Amino acid sequence: MTDVLLFSTILAPIILALIELIKRTVTIPNNFIPLIAFAVGIFIGFVAYPFTELPLDLRLWAGGLAGLASTGLFELGTKRNGTTEGLK
Repeated sequence: MTDVLLFSTILAPIILALIELIKRTVTIPNNFIPLIAFAVGIFIGFVAYPFTELPLDLRLWAGGLAGLASTGLFELGTKRNGTTEGLK
């Protein structure tokens, strides 16, 4: 379990950057962003086999967790004093 959490911690900023890239290139409703982050996380977990010895199911769990965590990480970074001001 520790390996899954460590791997998802490494993947979260990468997924955050990919989601930000997707948001800047394609118009996406805000309520679909966590779902897309989850899907991108699972995909990144799937293709990360050369970088870890985790089995496929644990990589998928780590990717999904990292996708959801990256959405929360972005929301935490954009909230200032109770308001949501986007980072520019």
